[in-house]
Amino acid sequence: MENTLQLKTINELNQYSFLIPAYQRGYRWTVQEVEDLLNDINEFIPKQIENTEEKTWYCLQPIVIKKNEIGSYEVIDGQQRLTTIFLVLHYLNQDFVENRRSKLFNLSYETRNNLPDFLISLENPTTDTSSNIDFYHIFQAYKTIGKWFEDRAINFDKDDFRSKFRFNTKVIWYESFEKDSISVFTRLNIGKISLSNAELVKALFLNSSNFEDTGYKIKQKQIEIANEWDNIERNFQDNKLWYFITGNKKQTNRIEFIFDLMNKDLDKKDTYSTFRFFSNIVSADSRENIEDNWKKVKDYYMRFIEWYQDRELYHKIGFLICINYTNINTLYEKSSKMKKQEFRNYLDEQIKESLSGIDVTLLSYGDSKENMEIKKILLLYNILTMLRNEKDNSLFPFDLYKTDSWDIEHITSVKESIPQKSEAKKDWLSDVIIYIDDGLPNANNLKKRITNCDIDNADEFSKLFEDIVSHFNYHVKTDDEINGLSNLTLLDSNTNRSYKNAIFPIKRKTIIDRDKSGSFIPIGTKNVFLKYFSEYPPKISFWTQDDREKYDSDLRNILSEYMEV
Repeated sequence: MENTLQLKTINELNQYSFLIPAYQRGYRWTVQEVEDLLNDINEFIPKQIENTEEKTWYCLQPIVIKKNEIGSYEVIDGQQRLTTIFLVLHYLNQDFVENRRSKLFNLSYETRNNLPDFLISLENPTTDTSSNIDFYHIFQAYKTIGKWFEDRAINFDKDDFRSKFRFNTKVIWYESFEKDSISVFTRLNIGKISLSNAELVKALFLNSSNFEDTGYKIKQKQIEIANEWDNIERNFQDNKLWYFITGNKKQTNRIEFIFDLMNKDLDKKDTYSTFRFFSNIVSADSRENIEDNWKKVKDYYMRFIEWYQDRELYHKIGFLICINYTNINTLYEKSSKMKKQEFRNYLDEQIKESLSGIDVTLLSYGDSKENMEIKKILLLYNILTMLRNEKDNSLFPFDLYKTDSWDIEHITSVKESIPQKSEAKKDWLSDVIIYIDDGLPNANNLKKRITNCDIDNADEFSKLFEDIVSHFNYHVKTDDEINGLSNLTLLDSNTNRSYKNAIFPIKRKTIIDRDKSGSFIPIGTKNVFLKYFSEYPPKISFWTQDDREKYDSDLRNILSEYMEV
């Protein structure tokens, strides 16, 4: 038989007997955990569910159980919650004379034969609680419950709490039919079974009781949903698709992303908010609701695939998601109400709005806010450059952009980042000497100074370093040119930090080598270091004034559709 899942009120548990097996650890809930449970129940306010006689409920985490040969249930996971539930019920029962008390579920520990008697005598325990660690913690929890109720304000309604606890609090009842309980317990506790919202919702969708037809048709429908489910989950494991739609969301069961989008009552504080949402809507008119909601899941998925396969939509939606200007659910809802061209126009307007207020002529590297704006503009520049080439089918890898770290890179060097260690100084001088331009003033003198430099003399090396950087930046007139947009590009941190503050030709060589090895180099960055904008023959070892101006012109031309440049 397949594992089953359903919701049960606390009151419904009272018809069962539970056994805590020997492989479980003893009861260990602390004062904090007991009080958290009581506070959560107390603060929860049940509300009428529209068009039904049902009220909303507070949902506890799963209790994983397995029925044994004598008809009671072996508790594989959730015994701490179950024991605490019993303690609260037992405490509330003390308000009534014995023949008016509610019948409670039976709870026993395989290794604690006298536990049932101890639980019954909690008001006046006959057993020395200090002699047994489990009894000690259970008794401490019971005292915590008593104190919590005693500390309530004078207008506290105990009967209201009792009703909420018994009838508006539910546990996720996960019944296992696997033969080896210890194997299930082990997998649960090393994290290989994930009772996530996705797995719980899947149990709802595949529960045979939710289908009106019988026999073969039920099995056929279950197989159909299960296969479609696996297909969606498998495709969502493609990081190119995943990071395109989510930005940077980490999720094991990725189909759960769609369920969260569909959840109209998402409560981030409630771990099982999405499961509760689907449990409520699925339980109404089962078969129709199952099929309608599964169709909605597929509609979301197919819309995402449609966007992913449309190169223009992929890049424009990906940009907006990547900079956190909007979210995928907003875009889904907008696209559902618009014609295709209207939606494309809407995306263009959103991109324009995301850049409003940015003046590219005033941007300068250094300030954290401006750096964020520079990175946003350079990202869009690279995306739009790719889009302009209609014969190119490549896609900007949002997965790499989100999972790697990216820097704003100075194209030509800055003077602030000077090598500190002797070996680094020696390597830096060895790299630059072959690129000194003999056609520039003082070139021969620079080479002599490099050859004869005492790298352990800080003042001597510092002055030489500045003169070398000035040699390669001979065309740069002001600091504004160094830190302005026309001397900045986008580069992954690993590449950037691998050559630190190298001169332009060293940077160029490193970029080419990494590109040959298959590393992703943004098209705009590649164009800069390959001298794409230069007049022929290019001055390979320098980022010249002419290069900078042509790059600046291309930036403005590409971005002009979306911002004033």
